[in-house]
Order: sequence, then C-alpha cells, then structure tokens
Amino acid sequence: MTKAKNVIDGQLEPCCTSVMTGYYRDGFCRTGGEDFGVHVICAQVTAEFLEFSLGRGNDLITPHPEYQFPGLKAGDRWCLCASRWQEALDAGVAPPVVLSATHARALEVVSLDDLKKNAH
Repeated sequence: MTKAKNVIDGQLEPCCTSVMTGYYRDGFCRTGGEDFGVHVICAQVTAEFLEFSLGRGNDLITPHPEYQFPGLKAGDRWCLCASRWQEALDAGVAPPVVLSATHARALEVVSLDDLKKNAH
C-alpha cells in the first residue's frame, strides 16, 4: 500500500488528533470508496464557517457524545468535504487550510491556487 499524498506532493500529515477527525477518525484526511463526501481538506474552522455549515444542514457545533464527537469551535482543525469547502469559498467564508494535511484528491474538486491562497 502506498502512502497518501498531500496537495503539495508530500506525504499526507495528520490534521488533528485532539478531536479525532477524518472519515476514518484516525486524524488524517484520507478517503476511500465509501467516503461519498470526500473528506479530504484539513481546515482550521472559523466561527463564520461553522455557522455557514450549520445553515447548510451540517451541524458541526453540537456535541454528540454517542459518536465521541465533542462539537467544534473556532480554531479546531477538521477534515472537510472538498465540495463544502468550495461552497464556502464561493460564499466568502472558507476556513484556512493546512496544505500538508490536505489529501491530493482535493484537487479533483478545488484548485491548488485557491487552497494556497487560503493556506494557514
């Protein structure tokens, strides 16, 4: 098995483990065939983005202990769906990204230039 690559052609680094993120909840923004949302962009969420996401029907703020999810607050890192990040960018509320922890598959949905312009 080959190591996952990030958008800057390096080895994918962890996004966050203090709140286990990623589709596989292993701290990495990895993806696979069953990840229909393509959770590959490592972002440092902002209050504006969290409200935007809530308004789109994805509540990332409310804790769900039954899923070991404490709820996110501004400043937390989280693996976002590439299409949601692009939607937030188009709305002017895209959170900053961590390029080294953003999976190369993000480039199927968003441009590297946009990611670099919004890099943390």
